[in-house]
Amino acid sequence: MKYDAKKIKKMEEAAEIHHRIFREITSMAKAGVSLLEIDNEAEKLCRQNSVIPAFKNYEGFPSSVCVGVNDIVVHGIPDEYVLEDGDIVSLDFGIKYQDVFSDCAVTVAVGDVSPAVKEFLETTKRAVLNAVKVAIPGNHVGDIGSAIQETAEKAGYSVVREMVGHGVGYNLHEDPYIPGYGEKGRGSELYRGQTLAIEAIINMGARDIVISADDGWTTWTKDGMLSALFEHTVVVDRTPRILTKW
Repeated sequence: MKYDAKKIKKMEEAAEIHHRIFREITSMAKAGVSLLEIDNEAEKLCRQNSVIPAFKNYEGFPSSVCVGVNDIVVHGIPDEYVLEDGDIVSLDFGIKYQDVFSDCAVTVAVGDVSPAVKEFLETTKRAVLNAVKVAIPGNHVGDIGSAIQETAEKAGYSVVREMVGHGVGYNLHEDPYIPGYGEKGRGSELYRGQTLAIEAIINMGARDIVISADDGWTTWTKDGMLSALFEHTVVVDRTPRILTKW
């Protein structure tokens, strides 16, 4: 594929705006703050920055931020739940700026959490960063998935297989889809200038999940153990470039 310098430039600009908003909403993840307050603030900041919250109304999703407290894996819908000391909460948030998208996620510890939980979060974060390192031209989608899987499983955790990373650019979700597991050298070949949303979706216990029959979105760990999510928007290059910031 041809290197699209115009798209990448716009995505760099999008990522700067994205970060300003994301920094504000992640700083709200404290005891006493409701999930709905965080979502409302994200939507307000999008208006102030003349960008569109990418997730709101996407295939019917009702909110600007996907939130996941403790055993919620992905696609949690913000509600009146008030964060408590010891929770962990994932915040997955994207924007549309002009005709490009930016996508990012982080899992935040609320107040004091145990050393085991801290290590779990650090490992999930490290899984994404290890995956970014192999997002170079000539490598394959399987190299990215393998890096995530190896990092998680070496620490005794499991990778959620039903939810994946993806291409991102002129659309929120583009090819290729990027599982958090795989074999090195397998899958589609990466090319210079390709833009990807690389995600590590890791469970502290078993990988099995349950999707809500009520809202069709909220996804929990089947065993009730914690789940964490970290994501960056990345440009494939000889030295991969992370556009988003946590």
